[in-house]
Amino acid sequence: MKKSYMSVLLVVLMCGLGCAADNNSAMGRLDFRKVVKDAKNKVFPAVVYVKCLKESHAMGKKITEEVSGSGVIVTPTGEVLTNWHVVDKAVEVRCLLYDGRSMDAEVVGSDKDTDLALIQLKLPDKPKKPDTDKPNADKPDTDNAGGLPHAILGDSTTLKEGDFVMAMGAPWGLSRSVSIGIISCTSRYLPGNSEYSLWLQTDAAICPGNSGGPLVNTRGEIIGINTLASRAGGDMGFAIPSETIGYILPQLREHKKVNWSWTGLQLQPLRNFNRNMYFEGTEGVIVAETDPESPARRAGILARDRILRVAGKPINALTEEALPLVRRGLGLLEKGKPVQVELLRKGKTITVSLTPRKKGKVEGEELDCPRWDLTVKAINQFDNPDLYFHRKKGVFVYGVKYPGNAGNANLSEQDIVLKIDGKEVKTLEDVKKIHKAALKNIKKKHRIVFTLLRNGLTCQVVLNFERDYEKE
Repeated sequence: MKKSYMSVLLVVLMCGLGCAADNNSAMGRLDFRKVVKDAKNKVFPAVVYVKCLKESHAMGKKITEEVSGSGVIVTPTGEVLTNWHVVDKAVEVRCLLYDGRSMDAEVVGSDKDTDLALIQLKLPDKPKKPDTDKPNADKPDTDNAGGLPHAILGDSTTLKEGDFVMAMGAPWGLSRSVSIGIISCTSRYLPGNSEYSLWLQTDAAICPGNSGGPLVNTRGEIIGINTLASRAGGDMGFAIPSETIGYILPQLREHKKVNWSWTGLQLQPLRNFNRNMYFEGTEGVIVAETDPESPARRAGILARDRILRVAGKPINALTEEALPLVRRGLGLLEKGKPVQVELLRKGKTITVSLTPRKKGKVEGEELDCPRWDLTVKAINQFDNPDLYFHRKKGVFVYGVKYPGNAGNANLSEQDIVLKIDGKEVKTLEDVKKIHKAALKNIKKKHRIVFTLLRNGLTCQVVLNFERDYEKE
């Protein structure tokens, strides 16, 4: 049964229930349809179609590609809420408004950890009012009167499974669309995607291109930002709750990013059904591990410790659904200020002092190496933990172009670059200098030796960059 047909059945069923309760079939249908229409009308004019030109290094060279997504205007001055992955690495952002106007936009701030971004429309200058001695001088100036149409944030914590919602956006680049469904789950935990926030799960259609668009309740309020959809089939879409947005949006406005604190604590709940792991007690959260050289490890916190309080406040994670809130609380601790952590270890309660530090960048910078036909990227402990385990500061092969010289030399993605031409490599600047010198001296020497760390083992490859694949 198709999704659209199911949506019709839901509407008909709801209308029928309204008819029975109201003892007036026509009035019952009118009431439900009016609720949906009014809610749509409050938000739909604020939905924008977002097109970006983004730089990518993933294919072994720097390329510019066009991608599209959605957004929603949240202030009359043109602030647009969208996803981080929609505008990440964008060199140009354009938005199509409900009334057909096209406007450029700039990224104000973004946060990869919650996949949220704030962009600002570049509004045209307001035209001057006509002189009083000219025709139509008494006609009011209505251009941008009252600001742009915008939507307000609602409270996602009041949602219940079964509540009706609408997903709005630009699926498959089709400029704008609205679909209706229900909230399937108000607190969905997605491993690998739930560090600081749970998700709203809905069966309202969310397709590629809907990312960044609003999920709307029947009061016409934004209660989520559409972000993920199941690729395995079925009607499963996921949105970032407005409760999370309320924490993130002010920081994007003020700091252009979220200044998360880092403790290095890896946590697990007291009850883990999937792993069949159960710990004693009903309070606190279990330490699964601490990251190397992290504040937690320096504080002496050990795996299997049960943390009971942080800075005097109790923390609890009975199930995995409680972990994002605990992590968010830790991430919002003041940097550089010691806090007391009360924990239970082997039946004894002890207190340690933990000093969070700035989390910093969660993704390394990238560099294109033309003629070598590869791109490299700085190792980042949050984005590349496996590589960081082997080398705390360094560079790895991010992309290999095919066909190309790097591919012919058997260079592979995820290779850690230790040396190039005998010179030690620790930063992208090191690679940049060696690459520039190699191209300058190409007529005398067109082979260069890469010393690599691959799967924990050191190896060497010879890169012959005599051939120019770009000109072929």
